[in-house]
Amino acid sequence: MDTARAPDSETGEPSDAPAPPAPALPAALSFGRKVRSAARWSLINTVVMRLGNFATGIVLARFALGPAEWGVYGIAQTVLLVLLSANELGVGLAIVRWEGDARRFAPTVLTLSALSSGLLYVALFAAAPTVAGLLGSPDAAGVLRVMCLCVVIDGVAQVPGGFLTREFAQGKRMIIDGLNFGLSTSVTLLLAFEGWGAMSFAWGAVAGNVVTLIGCWLAAPGTLKFGWDPEQARALLRFGLPLAGASMLALAVVNVDTMAVGATLGNVSLGFYVLAFNMSGWPVRIISEAARRVSFAGFSRLADTPQALAQGFSRALGVLMTATVPVCVLLAGFAGPAIELIYGSHWAPAAAALPWLMALGLIRIGSELAYDCLVAIGQRRSLFLVQGLWLAALIPVLLVAARLNGIVGVSQAHVLVAGGMVVPVFLIALSRGGIGVGRIARACAWPFLGGAVMAAIILGLERRFGDGRLALLAIGTIALAAYTVCVLPSRDFLRGVSGGDRPLLGRHRASAPVRTTQGDMR
Repeated sequence: MDTARAPDSETGEPSDAPAPPAPALPAALSFGRKVRSAARWSLINTVVMRLGNFATGIVLARFALGPAEWGVYGIAQTVLLVLLSANELGVGLAIVRWEGDARRFAPTVLTLSALSSGLLYVALFAAAPTVAGLLGSPDAAGVLRVMCLCVVIDGVAQVPGGFLTREFAQGKRMIIDGLNFGLSTSVTLLLAFEGWGAMSFAWGAVAGNVVTLIGCWLAAPGTLKFGWDPEQARALLRFGLPLAGASMLALAVVNVDTMAVGATLGNVSLGFYVLAFNMSGWPVRIISEAARRVSFAGFSRLADTPQALAQGFSRALGVLMTATVPVCVLLAGFAGPAIELIYGSHWAPAAAALPWLMALGLIRIGSELAYDCLVAIGQRRSLFLVQGLWLAALIPVLLVAARLNGIVGVSQAHVLVAGGMVVPVFLIALSRGGIGVGRIARACAWPFLGGAVMAAIILGLERRFGDGRLALLAIGTIALAAYTVCVLPSRDFLRGVSGGDRPLLGRHRASAPVRTTQGDMR
């Protein structure tokens, strides 16, 4: 990502290529610091919130709700997520992506977003009984009508939230999300222990989204102004509709399994599957979600510099894989003991699906980062085709697998379609955008090697020493130590320092009389 060419390696003389203007390096350093700061805040925020949600889920699963209630909640949550993917027609991303003064077109964005999300909710309210019946959960109709109020609230919050993302204001976002979590969790727990069942999730979600809307409005004042410019509206819809379609397809891909299980196996099996899927999503939600709050804005700023974009994507992928692989391997290897320890023995049937879903979680992390990158560089048609192909292949495979092998078959089908068909298509789309397969292979090589070593250690030692808690703790510690050794050779790549830069940096520091900002370039 250097902005000037280095001296010739043979002569030591400077290259004859013209150097860029002097302000380029300080601007790049300032941008890099802003992205790193936002990434840190986003990671802290996501980890804290997800740990809180994790603890809440344990309490609810152990003491308040059974598999049938979790199944109803899973159906309602699935419908909500699909609607949220397109409730503002994709125009909200223009606040983050478009150049210039975003406040100039923000009123039109807000009007479009509020209108579309309101119409979506009216349609869902009318169709809720039919949708719930088709998905095998007639009891979910009332929960759907309440929970999907979040569609309207989120549609209005898109504009102030977009300004926070545009400015990398993740510190403010952490405060807002903390308030959301506190209120939504309190409402959910109170209603659950009062016997409200899955409806407790619905009212908790609504309360939390109201807090988010108010918080974003206060953190980005002056952004909740309605307005209308027909020319801007046409441009926004041309930009947003393909993204909304691709986003809806992406979330349909992730959630169509819930619909398949509910329609074919019933609420109890769906409850076990939702619990296993939620566990498999811990790395996705903690690590990938934190990265995505920064990645789209970061890739958008690099979209006009192909070399910098390719370097930034490969490094981001390497960091995500390095952080995620050991978590996925541990949860897959210790699926049964982990579920029984955390949620209780009555949830044990969920363990059979978890190892396959952990593999799916790893694929989701890479595909979501690729999704953000392709959006940033304008490959919207490619995204639409990829997601459409994924969904078209997945639906029949999931339905057949559910009938043949229950929730385990659904998990296996997910991995088969994602790994065998979708990953190669994503690689082709990225290569067309200037990010070659070689860069991606380099980013994933060491983490995947470490994961394979971890899996071999867990399988070998667990057979020998059993699955007692002390034995599992010792095996997990040994496996993590082996993983650390395996990924050590990639540390310079993950830090963004090439092997040849290290001695040069050392000589510079030895000769410099004072410390300069060049130390911030890593």
